[in-house]
Amino acid sequence: MLQATPLTEGWTVRHEGAALPAVVPGCVHTDLLTAGVIPDPFLGRNEAEVAWVGRREWTYETDLVCVDGHEQSDLVFEGLDTVAEVTLDGQLLGRTRNMHRSYRFDVTGLQGRLAVRFVSAYAEAEAVRGKAGERPAAYAEPYQYIRKMACSFGWDWGPTLVTAGIWRPVRLEHWSTARIAGVRPLVSVEQGAGQVELAVEVERTRVEAPLTVEATVGGVRARAVVDGTGGVVRLTVPDVELWWPRGYGEQALYDVELALLHGDDVLDVWRRRIGFRTVELDHRPDAHGTGFTLVVNGERLFARGVNWIPDDVFPSRVTRERYRERLAQAADAGVDLVRVWGGGIYESEDFYDACDELGLLVWQDFPFACAAYPEEQPLRGEVEAEARENVVRLMPHPSLVLWNGNNENLWGFRDWDWERRLAGDSWGEGYYLGVLPRVVAELDPTRPYTAGSPWSGSWERHPNDPAHGTHHSWEVWNREDYADYRLSVPRFVAEFGWQAPPAYATLLRALPGEELAPDSPGMLHHQKADDGNGKLRRGLERHFVLPDGDFDRWHYLTQVNQARAVAAGIEHWRSHWPVCAGTVVWQLNDCWPVTSWAAIDGDGRAKPLYHELRRLYADRLLTLRAREGLLELAVVNQGAAKWAGAVRLRRMSVEGVVAGEVSAGFGAEGRSVARVGVPKELEPVGPKEFLVADADGLRALHFPAPDREIPYPRPEFDVSLTPGGITVTARTLVRDLLLQADRLHPDARADRGLVTLLPGEQVTIGVRGWETPDAEAARSALYCMEPSR
Repeated sequence: MLQATPLTEGWTVRHEGAALPAVVPGCVHTDLLTAGVIPDPFLGRNEAEVAWVGRREWTYETDLVCVDGHEQSDLVFEGLDTVAEVTLDGQLLGRTRNMHRSYRFDVTGLQGRLAVRFVSAYAEAEAVRGKAGERPAAYAEPYQYIRKMACSFGWDWGPTLVTAGIWRPVRLEHWSTARIAGVRPLVSVEQGAGQVELAVEVERTRVEAPLTVEATVGGVRARAVVDGTGGVVRLTVPDVELWWPRGYGEQALYDVELALLHGDDVLDVWRRRIGFRTVELDHRPDAHGTGFTLVVNGERLFARGVNWIPDDVFPSRVTRERYRERLAQAADAGVDLVRVWGGGIYESEDFYDACDELGLLVWQDFPFACAAYPEEQPLRGEVEAEARENVVRLMPHPSLVLWNGNNENLWGFRDWDWERRLAGDSWGEGYYLGVLPRVVAELDPTRPYTAGSPWSGSWERHPNDPAHGTHHSWEVWNREDYADYRLSVPRFVAEFGWQAPPAYATLLRALPGEELAPDSPGMLHHQKADDGNGKLRRGLERHFVLPDGDFDRWHYLTQVNQARAVAAGIEHWRSHWPVCAGTVVWQLNDCWPVTSWAAIDGDGRAKPLYHELRRLYADRLLTLRAREGLLELAVVNQGAAKWAGAVRLRRMSVEGVVAGEVSAGFGAEGRSVARVGVPKELEPVGPKEFLVADADGLRALHFPAPDREIPYPRPEFDVSLTPGGITVTARTLVRDLLLQADRLHPDARADRGLVTLLPGEQVTIGVRGWETPDAEAARSALYCMEPSR
């Protein structure tokens, strides 16, 4: 039986002639931080002080001890970041140049001092650039010349911390006769029966040994003979329970076990969990252009998505528990699709396991983003090798429903002056339209592939044409007001978003001792977007009177503006289902404390946007909007059952006077949108009036003027303690009330975000992690709209 032994003890990393203790899996930055050699790069402007780390070579060492009793011993690295030379007592075992692959070296009968010497990623990237020539990119760092996590070189939300190390587990495997080298599971459903085909590759030490494989799943068992170095075992599981995305059904998972046998002796075992479901991508042309609709088990979905970036710029620090916590936050917000963005990594099994269990669909980018990538060697061979390995590795996961070739590179070629600058040089098209679809079609034909995001499906159209395929909506954040989201109905919005700073307690931790201001040195350092603060300011100016020198007010208003901007897009696009078939917010999470588009900041604290997503992505949603010059209410029902009832429409003044009221019936079939016209006499007149729609505990509001023009009354409300939180009772209109619980205690969390109260209404806000509840302290942490000064 194969024996696997983790190789985690006794590692050191050399620095200035000293051998520092090292953690494996890990990276050099975390080891230097633990040893006190470098300051925390997440704090203040320390990032710049540790830039030298990425320019040096680093050597990790430990003792490798031989184990007798087996015919072969292999040293297995699940991930090396990135360019390394592996030696044993000075004897070369091999070289690596790809973070996204695993490596295996034969160490049979060997022992001694194991060393892994990492070359600077900069040195490797610059050497490849010297051979391949210049390629354009969105950023100056040379990330397109090396198969390494691109965003470790910095991004418009991330620090430049180019690390190195043994970033995934390493182990010794001892085996005899044969071992399982790989299993490729094809899982499908036919007429209610689950079909499982396991293509097995084996490696042998004894060619003549007769081998069989035996597989079990769902109480069904089957055997097959291994012919040479491979075999296929097929199983049919009757009456399987289907795996569904959250909100559509249960997440039925089945254990699969495959054993490699020599006679009655078990040589090796492969175990995974699978789920039975079908997935299609409907991109047929129609009257509106070319669709992009995911279909799971025959059910057409409006995808309620978020973009995922690495949850830490040092991914080895992300534990199974942290993956589960962050993805559970997504599920709790109503998310049903997570896009693993192409500037990051193929995530660990822990990520996909959590998505399987939580019912989160996974859209997986291949790791290419915002750059022209050379297609010459040595990169071309590495790209195909990593794609083959990771496609097979991730195939068991039912949550994985889409492979995507790249992020924004097809768009960049057309719009970012790449074509002229490249002058015919390769730039990645051969990967996205050649290598990658070929690999997916060969290895994983059960899942759809799309060449990129955005991508209109053909060079005959603009790559980012909103009427065809996937669309990235960034003109709004960069140049326009978020109201402009309502000017178009893309078929699928794969990226859009609005910035806001992290939570107040996160800023205090990340910028110790700094007097906070939007343009203070630390705040500017933790704002990586080009003209990010300028765009925040212009976005605020369109709606609010800017607070002069009041950081707390600025912080609150930027949070409100982020939530409102995303709401404007999602409400509009959801109301146009099935023409629009999904929104994927940029972004769910952060990899460090930073002003960004994230809903959850780098310390794991939820911004108001996160709580707003819970409303926006609920099965049922009300939204008021102008349509062809008239106001109407869209009743969005993503549940399976019909939603019928009556909506109460009220035209009100900011002083709380009801100027008109009607009740109107509605009926929205399952997975559909119904529309209710607003009588002309209920349309608000001037900035003092607004419209309220209430149905089944849900509410939609329509204010026809920007806040800076609305004559809000001075907000008056009472605050009282309740078990587990506070209750706020409004005596006036209180718009966008927000409890910033982290101002009460860094560990405190509120269970809701922005809420608008009409006179006489009240809300109870749950608070956990608050050690000494106090009503006056809670009042000091409450913010809302105030009269313009």
